[in-house]
Amino acid sequence: MHDSYRRTLVGSQPAPASNALAAMASELFADRPSPADAADDDFCLTHATQGRDAVAMVQEALRDGDPFRVAFIDIRMPPGIDGKETARRIRALDPEINLVIVTGYSDYSPIDIARAAGPADKIFYITKPFEVNEVQQTARALCQRWQVDADLARTRTELADKIVQLEEKTLALAANEARAVHMASHDSLTGAPNRLAFLRELSERMQGQRPAFAVGMLDLDRFKNVNDTLGHAAGDELIREVCQRLAAEMGDGIVARLGGDEFGILFETGDKMDALARCERIVASCSTTYMILGHAVQVSASMGLVVANPAGETDKIDHMRLADMALYDAKRAGRSQVRLFDESMDESVRFRQTIEAGLREAIARRELEVVYQPIVARERLDIVGFEALLRWTSAEHGPISPSVFIPIAEESNLIHELGDWVTAEALSECLRWPHQYVSINFSPRQFRRQDFVETLAARVAASGLPPHRVQIEITETAIFDDDLRAAETLQQLRALGFRVALDDFGTGYSSLFNIRNFALDCLKIDKSFIDGLGREVESAAIVNSVTHLARSLGLGVVAEGVETETQNQALRLAGCSHLQGYYFGRPIDADATADLAGQALPADAAARSAGGIVRP
Repeated sequence: MHDSYRRTLVGSQPAPASNALAAMASELFADRPSPADAADDDFCLTHATQGRDAVAMVQEALRDGDPFRVAFIDIRMPPGIDGKETARRIRALDPEINLVIVTGYSDYSPIDIARAAGPADKIFYITKPFEVNEVQQTARALCQRWQVDADLARTRTELADKIVQLEEKTLALAANEARAVHMASHDSLTGAPNRLAFLRELSERMQGQRPAFAVGMLDLDRFKNVNDTLGHAAGDELIREVCQRLAAEMGDGIVARLGGDEFGILFETGDKMDALARCERIVASCSTTYMILGHAVQVSASMGLVVANPAGETDKIDHMRLADMALYDAKRAGRSQVRLFDESMDESVRFRQTIEAGLREAIARRELEVVYQPIVARERLDIVGFEALLRWTSAEHGPISPSVFIPIAEESNLIHELGDWVTAEALSECLRWPHQYVSINFSPRQFRRQDFVETLAARVAASGLPPHRVQIEITETAIFDDDLRAAETLQQLRALGFRVALDDFGTGYSSLFNIRNFALDCLKIDKSFIDGLGREVESAAIVNSVTHLARSLGLGVVAEGVETETQNQALRLAGCSHLQGYYFGRPIDADATADLAGQALPADAAARSAGGIVRP
């Protein structure tokens, strides 16, 4: 039998045998080509005459790291254990080996053998007398199957390892984002919500059928004296003490540290008198003597209060502005008190009406101008684009800040007329540039127009400018007020070839996990985070976290408001892909922009130190 396996599987010369056995072998194999001639298989055979020997060989092969692929086992191997027990012991050692039961008897049924040495799909049967081709094909097929099974197992293991790594990275990404979001929305000194979180809470209160709520602005009277006499450490400790007292007094309300010694307070209320009474209790509670670093410090507080109706049209910024006006009135009236806002405090109402009237005539009077600020790439500081910015010089009031007239335009629906004019001007000017793109800001009201994508695409097509040279800048408010519709709009814009940037990132509602659902090209980090670089550890941590996480999601990062070399170097080291700010160039008019677009920016340090990369 062993000689038959040799002739069948490796074509070697038979072992010495009697003439009768040699004649029988010649009769069996004389008319058949040797397997070495018939195929390229190179089987390596190991022979055992007893089951225990076979088991020992399997164990040794596993220990050497070169396991057997196939075992051909006879059922009857006297004296010693039979084929069934041999198969059981081999299977116990090596779950992957393929077993071939070769027998001319039916001592055991296939079920019996499968129960002992299963699984059934790794047990095969050949009946004596066997055919040469049958053994060859079985050996060849089972060796190949063993290799396929091994490759598959290795692939599955590698895939499982990669899945584990991916899950670990996902958890790390979530943890990093959670830390970044917490740092971005909480005050580092007190742990209380900051201005960003306060604005977000205001926005949420204004949505839906929510009850009336009060917005209070509180600050400490003559806080500067504490810093000047006892030092900033004492001032910080006092801020922490006051914040804890406010939080305890507010209960289910919101207390946020807005900056310095100023706090924002937000709570639901029944009416103005109820809100006023509650705020007076809060001010009385804070106005007491504190033990600060061993010193008794007498503190009083003032507060401005406005009661807001979610159904009204006043936005969250106006709530804070009106409360701040009431706070100013409280201090002017002698401090240590609460003042409820009334219309007589708002001396700016007539001014807003005047601005709206003037804005309606501004285009016809040619008082508006679009200026452009360069956006540079991180590596060589080449100008790759320009942001289009609207400026208004009123014949009656002189230059008026966009922060003044843009909100008024939003409220009066003039924003559509202004936006259309800015878009037309920006597209026309971009045609004069050799390759740079133009970045155009669109307000939430513009972005929500039903025909926004169709109208914009038609205007860009009519201008002859390819869509990839137009970047759409939108704020977080624009996309998160109606995220499903916003996602669809952004997808349409990207499908048409437009670039999309999320402006002022970090000042609204979003998180990096949420923006994964939107078709964006880049995030623009708000200037407020850039200002603190070089002075505040928190600002650097936020910028680094946002940059790292954004790059993990395949997004570019534009840092706005870069004004110093320190900020420039810090942002480039952090990995921001693009930079923008006065350090690289102030906004300039259309003709100067066209000239600058055709010039290469000097990238050497001498040019920067001599006056900056761009100093129009």
